[in-house]
Order: sequence, then structure tokens, then C-alpha cells
Amino acid sequence: MARLVERDKQWETLDDLLGSARRGRGRVAVVSGPIAGGKTTLLEHFTEHAMSEGVLVLEAAGSRAERYLPFGILRRVLDSAGPLEPAVHAEATALLDGVAAQIADAEDATGGVEAGMRVLPHICASLLRIARDRTLVIAVDDVHHGDELSRAFLLCLARRVRQAGVLIVLTEAVRLLPAQLAFHAELQRQPHCTTIRLPLLSADGTGRVLAGHFSTAAAQRVSAGCQETTGGNPLLVKALLEDGLTVLGDSEPFQPLAPAEAFERAVLDCLHRGDPETLAIARGIAVLGDTCPPLVLSRITDVHVKTAELAVQDLNRCGILRGGAFREAATRAAVLAATPTGALSLLHQRAARLLHQEGAPALDIARHLLAARKPVTDWAIPVLQEASEYALVEGDPQLALRCGELAVDSCPEGPRRTALKSRLVSIVWRSSPVAAESHLRQLSREFCAGRLTDRDLLHAVTCLAWIGEARQAGEEIRRLQSAAEEARDAGRPFAYRPATLAAAQSWLSVVSPPVREAFATTGAPYADRPGAPRTPAPAGAAPYDMPDDAHIPAVEAMRTALRGGQGEAAVAEATRVLQRYHLSDRTLTPLVLAVLALVYAGRLDLALTWIDRLLGECSARNAPTWQAALGVVRAEVALRQGDLPGAAAQARQAMSLISAQCWGVAIALPLAILIEAETQMGNLDEAMSLLEQPVPDTMLETQVGLHYLRARGRCHLATGRYHAAVRDFLTCGELMQAWGMDAVELAPWRLDAAEAWLAIGNVSRARQYVEQQKQREPGPPGSRARGALLLALARTSGDLAYRVKRLTESVEALEQGEDRLQLAVALGELGSAHRAAGDFNRARMLVRKAWHVAKSCGAQPLCLQFTPGQGDGEAVPAPPGREAEPAAGEAEALSEAEARVALLAARGHTNREIATKLYVTVSTVEQHLTRIYRKLKVKRRRDLPARLWDLSLPGTA
Repeated sequence: MARLVERDKQWETLDDLLGSARRGRGRVAVVSGPIAGGKTTLLEHFTEHAMSEGVLVLEAAGSRAERYLPFGILRRVLDSAGPLEPAVHAEATALLDGVAAQIADAEDATGGVEAGMRVLPHICASLLRIARDRTLVIAVDDVHHGDELSRAFLLCLARRVRQAGVLIVLTEAVRLLPAQLAFHAELQRQPHCTTIRLPLLSADGTGRVLAGHFSTAAAQRVSAGCQETTGGNPLLVKALLEDGLTVLGDSEPFQPLAPAEAFERAVLDCLHRGDPETLAIARGIAVLGDTCPPLVLSRITDVHVKTAELAVQDLNRCGILRGGAFREAATRAAVLAATPTGALSLLHQRAARLLHQEGAPALDIARHLLAARKPVTDWAIPVLQEASEYALVEGDPQLALRCGELAVDSCPEGPRRTALKSRLVSIVWRSSPVAAESHLRQLSREFCAGRLTDRDLLHAVTCLAWIGEARQAGEEIRRLQSAAEEARDAGRPFAYRPATLAAAQSWLSVVSPPVREAFATTGAPYADRPGAPRTPAPAGAAPYDMPDDAHIPAVEAMRTALRGGQGEAAVAEATRVLQRYHLSDRTLTPLVLAVLALVYAGRLDLALTWIDRLLGECSARNAPTWQAALGVVRAEVALRQGDLPGAAAQARQAMSLISAQCWGVAIALPLAILIEAETQMGNLDEAMSLLEQPVPDTMLETQVGLHYLRARGRCHLATGRYHAAVRDFLTCGELMQAWGMDAVELAPWRLDAAEAWLAIGNVSRARQYVEQQKQREPGPPGSRARGALLLALARTSGDLAYRVKRLTESVEALEQGEDRLQLAVALGELGSAHRAAGDFNRARMLVRKAWHVAKSCGAQPLCLQFTPGQGDGEAVPAPPGREAEPAAGEAEALSEAEARVALLAARGHTNREIATKLYVTVSTVEQHLTRIYRKLKVKRRRDLPARLWDLSLPGTA
């Protein structure tokens, strides 16, 4: 009894019936309950108890496999009847064999069955003779699986035991088949028949089972979860407990017990104990994955709807289902794993077709089509296309990829398949451009054959340029242009519009300028030469012949930005692109190009606004390539603003999103940012290690390759390799001039070369390059380019007054811009110039300001240079007759309000101006100044700058 929980009432009933049989009043007990509800366990315990009391027990069990074997249960009962005389046993066996032979030989089994019914009374009489001497228990498990003649024998015996010492105990399922209902009804008609119901375990009963293996507190902790998982099914409770004990060992559980192998086996055991239709319905529910109407289950499992409804009821009764759905994900997984592959595929195919007919969402249908692992029919291809797009919206690119691949594999060759391949390239590109290469090469063959749409052609060209195959793409575009001209001359239609081919030519010529040679040498329209007009529509073409694609205006914006002197026009064109096109697979690269055009036009503020907006758009999407491409432009903006740590961090973040191989030739930009940022921060070893990273051979044939070339030169300059730096800067200039993009905002190679020549000591060569830049593009007032030029002019001049004037202008220009790093350099050099002119107070303040600006940029080498006693920023010596400087801590004696007043006064503001800035009265300012003079031991306002070396407070600009 130790293992029986919540079976006390049923046990007492059976014990009472056994007592009645001992008194010569025979009884029949029918124990029913759900699948795996504990019927067999109760029967086993009872028969063991009866045998311990000296009762003769004859046992048998029904089997689905032997359901049609005549006298199957009866033979097992006779074989277990040890007290039966051998002669009687032999006679009974002979009778049964004869009847079985008649049934096998007869064309009509009715005669054999009638013969069998005639021998049953003789066999019953033999068993009743045994009961004269001792109490007899006949226990039959799963009687509903017995053959018809064995059930007839049990009915025959049940009618004769009322006045005998016999107890018949039978177990049966709750739901019976039509053929079993007559047997059950006849048993229930017997006045000495008792029905015993076995329910599933309650939550308390489940807790009692667990308490036999865990402490009371632990059992209470996990009993609710166990009941939720198993529904109180004893077999499942035992299996879940076994899994828990396997994991925990001797430990106590603090978390709900997790289903594992034993639980999954128990689930399958439950299903196989039921009817075959029950297993089929369980598989159907597992495939559909949710509560399903019986009609739907009937259609995908090919089971009659009424049978499906009854099977769902059985599964609910035994605790596997709750409300028609699996209680536990592990249960569903176990059912799916145990379903044969062919059967599972068929179920998924039927489910997909059914859901499609009922108008279910495309994603739900697609999951079944994918799970079927079979090519789909024509109706399913649009469903997969739609599901792929929805999967991308939901941030699941892997599901989108699988849908796209299945659609391509299932579609016959033709324009439709080509379009599907093009979309597949875009989907794969989001996560890994390297993984898209194989698809892209197939797609390139398609566009060479003229089977792509115009929009897909431009996208394919963009992707080919990214992976370093711009030259090959250019050659194909030129070949297509020649074919288009021949078709036009012959009056034949052509696959692509001339405007599309011209747009592809322009795109390739901007992102990889050497490709222009393929077009120039063959006499193709060369729209990308310096000063060339915008790409026109072909002669006779209507405006609508121009494809509405972001590539075309993005190229125009970039070309305008690189011409120089057309910043406003470039900003206007780039802004139109960014406002018109939303972020997508086909617009990603054009939008990146448009933001870079804003950068090259000197509008870092606009570029930052747009790049942050685009990053916000793709933040919720699982598109690492998008985030990497946009993030590296954000890093470029940070670098140009002088935020060195931010630029390095953002570049590294962008590089971590996709592998170096995925970057293709675009790796030039993040590497250039990192190299320059690390160089400016003083991390020269890190910068040199970045230069050792392998890069594509064709990288320096691209526009972004110029960034890398310049960054490498800056690193060489910082490490004392001056001639190597000159070579890189001049190479950069030669390429820019040859490519027609000699814009200072792209790469100020002349100013870089001048700096390198100065480091070598060749001032005349340096001045030569600075003058060349001055004549070409001085830059608008207040621009970053103008500030850099004025700084270079000052560096190459030997006249101190001229240097001070130019450096002052440079600082003024840079203060209006966003390049804090360049501003720090200009401030430091202006401080040095004032020191050389003998204006020590102003020199000290400028160098100190330069130090703070450099510090905010993270430029450690500049900070060291501007630190007192270091390089150009060494402490300004006191003029003759002036007392030694006070300790740095003396300024700290000032209160915050006094410090603000002192700083403004040192900068030359009047008392009234100070009062206005600080929102105080003039009298208050005068009182503060009186205390300041006393604390700093000065007598005049002009002595303040020298005493405030270490005073720098926010808010007093």
C-alpha cells in the first residue's frame, strides 16, 4: 500500500468484494479510468494482497495485438490455473483448439463463434469446481483489448459466480469501442457487478507522491508545478519525479522539476496505450501547436471527426492535454520527435494547405511548409514570399532566409525565380554579406543574361562593388550598354532601360573610380569626369523612364560634395535623398552614401542627426550589416568632431557586428577610423597592429580606401616615419586627382603632406603644398577646412606677427565648427606664438584652454604637449620683476561664485558684463573682486590671468 496514493476508497471496495467472495457470494468488479490512470497498478497490488491471504489468483491481460486471436484471454487464464486437473486442462484446450480451427476454416465465422459459445459453459464449470475448495480471483487487465470469445467467456462466468467463491476483477478504458459496449452493458446488468472509477491524482495527491522522496517543504514547493505539468497522471508524475531525482541526486529541489527523458517516454507510453486514432490526433495537435477544433484535426489526420473529438476527450482525461492543447512544450516536442519523418511531413503539408484555405497568416503557413522539408507547389510560393517579409519585420532573418530559400528551390527557372534570388541576396546580406556571395554570383549571371529587373540590377551592382568585384560588374554593365545600343539601333526592345545602365555606371564610378576606365576607353558616356553635368536621361526618354531608385540621387549628392565649392548644393541633394527614401535592403548603401555626402560637405551636425535617425530605425531589426554600415559612418562623424574615444568605440562596435570578411572593401573605413583615433590618443602600438590586419587587394581602388591611405600616413607621421607618411599622402593625392574627387573634406592630402615635410625639416616644400591648397579651396569662413588651412599657413611662415594673425583666424574659424581636436592644436600653437611675442598671460590661458579641449577629445599626446614643462606648452616664465607664481592650490581657495567672477574678469569682461552673464548686481561683482584680489594677492585686474592657471569652470564661456 505504500505506493498507492488517493486509492484508499477503491482499495476498500475491492477488499469488501473479496470478503464477500470468501463467504461464497461471488462478485464482479469493473475498474475504469483514463489512460495510464493507475488501473494496472491497483490491480497488481490487489492480486498480491489476495495471494498473501491464500486466495487463488488467475491472471490475464488483453492485448491490442491479440485482439482477433480466438480465446486469447481465456487460454492465459487456463494456463495460470495450476489446481486444474491435467486431464480437464487438456480437454478444455482441445475444445478451444477445435473451435479455433473451425473459425479459421469457415468462410463465415458465425458458425465457429456459435461452436465456441457451446464449449464455454464446460470450461466455466471446471473453474467453478476449483472455487468449491478455495476462494478464486480472476483478474483481467485491459479487458477492452480482449477478443470477442474471451469476453463471451467472462460474461458466461460472471453469470455463474453469484453463488460461488469467485471474484472477477476487470480493468477497462473509460471510452469503449462500439464492439465493446455490448460486453460492458451486459456486465453492468449483473446485480453483483460493481463499477470502480479511478480519477487522476489531485494536487494534494501529487504532493504526497513527492513527499516520499523529498522533504515536506520541498515537496510543497514543487507540487503545484508538477501538477501543472502532469495533470495528476500517476505515470507522468512518476516519470517527472524520476527526471528530477536524476538531476538532483541527493539534493532538494528549489525550482520546478523539469521534464526530461523519462517524462518524454512516459508521454509516448500513454499515447501508445490508447487507440491508434488517439496517437494520430496527438500528432495532429503537436503539428498545429495550439488548441484545434476536431474538424481541423480530422482533416489533417484523416480521422473521422467524431473519432477525433473522442480522442481529444481521452487526451484531456489522462492529463496530456488541457483544453485541447498540450500542457507542456516538452510533451509536444516528444510527440513530434517520435513521429516518423514521412508521416510528419505529410501532416505539415496538410496543415499548411488547410491554414491557407482558411486565410491564416502567412508566417503560420510558412512554418508548416518549412517543417515539411519538401518542395512546395505553386500556390505556396507567394505565401513564402509574404512570410519572408513578415519575418524580417519581426526581426527573424533566419526564418526569412529559410522561406526565401524554399521559395527559390521550389520555383522553376524563369523571371519569377530570378526575382526570388535577388530578394534572397538582400535577406542574407542583412546578416552576412559573405554568406550572400554564392547567391550573389548566381544573381550576377542572371543580370548578365538580362533577366533582372532594373531595380534588382542596381542592387546587384552595389553588392558586387561591396565584395570587391566592381571591375567585373563594370565590364558587364559596359557590355550591356553596347547590347542596348545595338538593340536601339535595330529597333528591338532591351531588357534594361538605358537610364538604369547609366545609373549603374555612375554608381560604380563613384564608389570605385578605377572602373571608369572600362567606360572611358570604349567611348561610353563619361558623366563622372571633373565638372561633368548630372547624369541625363537618354535622348528621347520621358522622365518616367528614369528608375525611381535611391542610387541615382545619392551618386549625384556624393559627386557634388566632392567637386568642392558646392557644399550647399550637395547638402540639398543629400537631404532630399534622406527625406525621400526609407531604410531598406535596397536603400541602405545609397542612404549611407548620402550621409557621407553631408560629411564631405562639412555638415557634421546634419550628418549626425540623420545617422542617429537611421540607426534608430534599424535598432529594432535584426540586421547586423545595416547597423555596422551606419555605425561606422557615426564613428566617422565622431572622429571629425574630435571625439577620439567615441570614434574608436563606435568603429569597434561596428566591426564586431559582422566579420572582417563580411566588410569586403568597405573595411577600409572602420580600419581608417580606428587607426587615426588610436594614433591621436597616443596608442601607437595598437594603431600599428591595426595596419597589419589583412585587407582586400582592391580596397585601395575605392573611395573609402582613401580614408585608409590617409590614416596610415597619419600613423607613420606620429611614429617618426616621415618619408613613408609623405609617400602615403602623395599617393592619396594622386588618386584623388586622377579620380576627379580632389576635395579637402574627403582627405586634406596637401595639408597632410605639408605637415610631413615640416617634420622632415623641408619648410619650402611644406609651404608649396599649403599654397596649392590655398589657391584651390580655401573653404568658406568658419569651416573646418578653412581653419586647417589657416593653421598650415601659420606653421609654414617665419613671420611671428603673420603667425599670430593666421592662428587667431584659425581659432576663430574652428570655434565656429565642430572639430575640437583641430581647435586644440590651433589654440596650443596660438599660445606658443603669444609666448614668443612676450604676451605670457595670454599664452598661459590659451595653452591651458588647449589642454582642456585636448583632454575632452582624449588626445593624450596633445595633453602632454600642453602640460606645463612639456614641449610647446611649457610653463610661461614670469616677466622680469614679477613674483613667483602661486601654487596651483591657491586658486582653489575661491568660492564657486568668486571663481566664476575671477575667470570672466581675467578674460577681459567689464563688471557690468560679468553681472549680466551671472545674473547678479554690479555691486555684488565688485564685492567678489575685492575678496578675489585679497585671496590671490593681486592688486590689479590684469594680474588675474597669471594667477588662474588651474581655474576652469563650466558655464563661463
